[in-house]
Amino acid sequence: MKRTYENKKIRVFWDSEKCIHSGNCLLGLPQVFNPQSRPWVDIDAADAEEIRKCVEDCPSRALTCEMLDEERKG
Repeated sequence: MKRTYENKKIRVFWDSEKCIHSGNCLLGLPQVFNPQSRPWVDIDAADAEEIRKCVEDCPSRALTCEMLDEERKG
């Protein structure tokens, strides 16, 4: 399963087939990545740059992201 979560500043991709459940995202930004919530990624719960840094720590690359140009989206 692949999911995309986005706002005007960042787009986060999650690929469940790659996920090894390391927990780096949960430990790094628990307000954003919460498997008990639906959707489990709250893209507006932290600054886009904080999310980008957390996503970069994903060892399996199940989480990836791209920064977006606000003017292009808005």
